[in-house]
Amino acid sequence: MATKRPSNRPYHIVIFGASGFTGQFVVEEVSRVADGEEYRGQELRWAVAGRSKKKLEEVLSWAAERQGKPQLKSIDILVCDINDAPSLADMCKKATVVLDCVGPYRFYGEPVVKACVENGAHFVDISGESQFLESMALKYDKQAADNGVYIVGSSGFDSIPADLGVIFTRNSIQGTLTAVESFLSLKSGSEGICIHDGTWQSAIHGIADKENLKSLRRKLALKPLPVIGKKLKRRGAVFYSNEIQQYAIPFLGSDVSVVKRSQRYLYENLQETPVQYAAYAAVGGITSVIKLMFAGLLFLLFTKFSFGRKLLIKYPKFFSFGIFSEEGPTQKQMDESSFSFTFFGEGYSQGLDPQQGKPNVKICTQVSGPEAAYIATPIAMVQAGVTLLKEPESLPKTGGVYSPGAAFSKTKLIDRLNKAGIRFTVLSKIE
Repeated sequence: MATKRPSNRPYHIVIFGASGFTGQFVVEEVSRVADGEEYRGQELRWAVAGRSKKKLEEVLSWAAERQGKPQLKSIDILVCDINDAPSLADMCKKATVVLDCVGPYRFYGEPVVKACVENGAHFVDISGESQFLESMALKYDKQAADNGVYIVGSSGFDSIPADLGVIFTRNSIQGTLTAVESFLSLKSGSEGICIHDGTWQSAIHGIADKENLKSLRRKLALKPLPVIGKKLKRRGAVFYSNEIQQYAIPFLGSDVSVVKRSQRYLYENLQETPVQYAAYAAVGGITSVIKLMFAGLLFLLFTKFSFGRKLLIKYPKFFSFGIFSEEGPTQKQMDESSFSFTFFGEGYSQGLDPQQGKPNVKICTQVSGPEAAYIATPIAMVQAGVTLLKEPESLPKTGGVYSPGAAFSKTKLIDRLNKAGIRFTVLSKIE
């Protein structure tokens, strides 16, 4: 059962991989939360972990200077390594929640999940890698349930906005929501958008290994979810969206698979109506479409061969037209960037049978926030960790490997995110 654990472990939160590019921003966010309203009059005990004590000390000094908090230099440091199982076990024995920032997760994630499950620490990651997420469910769900451990993947930009956005949309109408389409829009300033190449590497390996993902899903042998209401039609590879007044393409990340996992859990365990979901990304005008198609074909061609993948990994800036780089974004790029997910949902008003007639309810909602990868992602990840700490009674009754929507649908995580700067709003509704 999801009972409140005694807080006799040395740390509420341990950030594993705190010296990595994303990890350093998670350090800043944990520091903000520790000094914020949620912990006023309380102490959030936290530590950083990784294989290099020197680099962890540098990150704490960097965060201390940026936030004007010299006390951050004295935050505890745990030295541990992916390849040293006893050190990972020691870290997990000291933590209530481990925030894992070390990717690509397909290479580095499983040892941390295993250590958390075996040593009683909850686990949160920010993976957008479907194969990793689903293989962890296959391998560790039962053991995590037996040990009362919650393993929650995809708790960053992939896929908190999409997954909880669908749940927010469903909760915002009186009747039955049956289908949702989302459109992602990214905005940038004068210097454009830039993402650290760790995400680029994850995408390369994911595309190259898609056959293994199909094999994994056959092993999971899940029954198809029932289609309730009017069947949602899938759009083309490139199309003009009247809803957002620009061209769009299917969103290639893990959002659809994560939302589907959540909807499956809510249907099979809580008897809630499953929502059909399709995800798209706005790409702008016809010039952007042509550039994107050229880059996409080049990317797909190169991922088919080992030599091509090596070139893509070695020269991320060149092959991604500057979007991905080893240096990551500048502070100005982050400050001037933002995201929005716009959700267009349809369903049936209260008392109507969703299996009869056409949908008569329409709703448009939005999840929006600051720069996606290094501001919004740390916010989402840390708030997911805080929810595990603060709301054990609202989590699923047993531990296990969960998607965010499955783990947090009955919690106040959406309220926490609203307060932290990721906003959930209803734009229009016809009921």
